[in-house]
Amino acid sequence: MNEKVTQYRDRVSQYWTQLSKTKRMLLGATLGFFIISIVLLVLIFSRTEYELVFQDLDAADAASITQYLDSNKIEYKLGANGTTISVPAANAAKVRVDVGSQGLVQNGSIGFDAFGQGSSAFGRTENEFNVMYRNALNGEIQRMLNSMEGIQKSNVLINLPEESIFINPNGKEPASASVVLTFKPGYRPTQEAIDGYYNLVKTAIPNLATEDITISSQQSELFASSKLAGTGMSTQPVDTQFQIERKFKEEVRKSIKEFLGRFYGADKVVISVAATLNFDQKNSTQTLVQPLEDNDNRGIIISETESSRSSTGGDAPAGGVVGTGETDVPGYQATDGRSTNSEEASRTTNYDVSRITNNIVSGPFVVKDLSVSVGIETAQLTDEQRQEISNYLIPFVRAQLSDSGQNIDDDVLMGKKVSIFAQSYAGPQDTTAASGLSWPWMAGIGLAALLVGGGAVYLINRRRKQSNIDDEEEYFEQPRVEYPTIDLDSETSESQVRKQLEELAKRKPEEFVNLLRTWLVDE
Repeated sequence: MNEKVTQYRDRVSQYWTQLSKTKRMLLGATLGFFIISIVLLVLIFSRTEYELVFQDLDAADAASITQYLDSNKIEYKLGANGTTISVPAANAAKVRVDVGSQGLVQNGSIGFDAFGQGSSAFGRTENEFNVMYRNALNGEIQRMLNSMEGIQKSNVLINLPEESIFINPNGKEPASASVVLTFKPGYRPTQEAIDGYYNLVKTAIPNLATEDITISSQQSELFASSKLAGTGMSTQPVDTQFQIERKFKEEVRKSIKEFLGRFYGADKVVISVAATLNFDQKNSTQTLVQPLEDNDNRGIIISETESSRSSTGGDAPAGGVVGTGETDVPGYQATDGRSTNSEEASRTTNYDVSRITNNIVSGPFVVKDLSVSVGIETAQLTDEQRQEISNYLIPFVRAQLSDSGQNIDDDVLMGKKVSIFAQSYAGPQDTTAASGLSWPWMAGIGLAALLVGGGAVYLINRRRKQSNIDDEEEYFEQPRVEYPTIDLDSETSESQVRKQLEELAKRKPEEFVNLLRTWLVDE
């Protein structure tokens, strides 16, 4: 065994002595790099990976959880001044389930389960019971609020009226509640969610009106809607209007980009839309009276009456003897009596016309104003290209403003609502996406890449040097040829030696070159 070790050691020593100084340094640096890389990889991958399981804890909850972890001998790390707890990733799921099942996370609240803990053998006084009841009621409402979406933590303070045996002429004092909510970053409650907070507090406390509830957040006070409180501010229509306005702008931007992107490239067109929408709705009633079509501009005959009448009569006969009256003219001849006939006819026709009643409700919104700015990634736009883009955008804006009441036929006014500019690419935005890998994995991958790169460089250099050595060996290990020798010792004159060399170089230059190489190898 010792002989083999000695043989290996001798071989290594012999190999080491045969290497040049440069090769020794390169080999030592490579071995050191590999050893350091292996040590770092072992440290990184053998390191315990911790996972964040609880955050935003108060002191009481953090103490309860750490006590549970210590009793079960589970490693953990406290962070952020004791408000976060991290455990090994392998135990994270189990710790969450166990802590949740035991109800250790209460966010500092005490529920009705406190009545079953630490009860005195002699019972409680009335004051102690009232204090515990209020604290428990606060804690239960706090727990329910914390379980709702978007709420990070909450603080609840309830004021219950004291019971009295005397009659209060002013009536019973009402209860009141004050709630402070802390929402998760980026969460914005809707009006339905705010009404839910009010309903939850109202139904949990007896004799509590909505007007006696105050709910505030870290930004401002939250108000119940008018349908819930009778008075108050409702933000639901405002939220809906903002959503409609954002959607309208997005649709306008999408339509313009789809059209211009086909000619200039979708990634080279930047569009900005500014719009003002009018959400005033109008209800109008329209009553139309018109005759029937194809009826000679007349309506429907609903009644018709015809009547006719005729009569016959005569004059009275003349009295006395002709020319004998006192006042008569002598010799005047009186005329005889005549008969008369008359007829009368009438016709009455009643027509009815069409009556149309229209109840008109205006749309949900009207575009009051609109302006579009288009930026194209190019060094310069020609006048013809600008005109072509304007010929598309101006009719587009004019169509959107058809019901705005503006003079859409004014080309100068419409031209002011459209702007076109060309700009070179300014560079990518600084939007570095967070990697899903942890830093140990990233470090390991980086070291592995360095190892692979270093090994590849070493192999390439080694192959190059080996090929150079092979070429030199092939060059110097050519078969020796017997060349005519020159006895320099027998020559007493240097000129004769030079002459012989010159003759050999002239007659057989190849043999002369080989002779020189042989001399160099021997030296």
